[in-house]
Amino acid sequence: MEVDRPVPRPSVSAVSGERVLVVEDDDAIALGLVRALTATGYHVDRAATGRAALALLVEVPPDLVLLDLGLPDMDGIDVCKAVRATDPLLPVVMLTARREEIDVVVGLDAGAVDYVAKPFRLAELQARIRAQLRRVEPASGEPDVQLGDLRIDAAARRAWCGGTELALRAKEYELLVRLVRDAGRAVTREDLMADVWDEHWFGSTKTLDVHIASLRRKLDPSDAAASRITTLRGVGYRYETP
Repeated sequence: MEVDRPVPRPSVSAVSGERVLVVEDDDAIALGLVRALTATGYHVDRAATGRAALALLVEVPPDLVLLDLGLPDMDGIDVCKAVRATDPLLPVVMLTARREEIDVVVGLDAGAVDYVAKPFRLAELQARIRAQLRRVEPASGEPDVQLGDLRIDAAARRAWCGGTELALRAKEYELLVRLVRDAGRAVTREDLMADVWDEHWFGSTKTLDVHIASLRRKLDPSDAAASRITTLRGVGYRYETP
């Protein structure tokens, strides 16, 4: 499997020298990633197995992990769970050839914050990395939200629906807040990708669809088809007002 050639675009350097751990057993893909990320300004370590990755995680703690799910010694899902147990705040971006939505959801449930399907474009992957390394704290004084039976505590980054707290991943929470901010109005796919993932995003928006599907199930577990998030084909999504 080869990495697609990137679409030409202005280069963006890592300004603070963050450390990225690449967990990939395919030498061609791994070496290409190491070269590209090093040239961008990151410090890069590479592990070819899950056990080697977990050892490096302790020896040289990274700021982000790029994790291939198809490893020779361990399933990537188990590696992801072990990473989250070691450092719950460490972002893990999955690299996967498993394109079925259920496989992606299992990976996200294991603690990954995003996924990139193989083959991928290096520039898109780098945009995903930048988005995850931007640790933006919620603005002070950001208002809480009460919309029907949905309540959002902005300071705590927690949300309740019908009195039950929602177990939201980081991006699901941000996506919900973004949609609720414009409740009753259409929000384009482009705006959602720019606001929730990265202002310089480009390429596939499949990750948005996966997160919307998961968010719908959590908001309406008994009937996701009757979700309060409406799909506007060719446009984006709308959070319905009560």
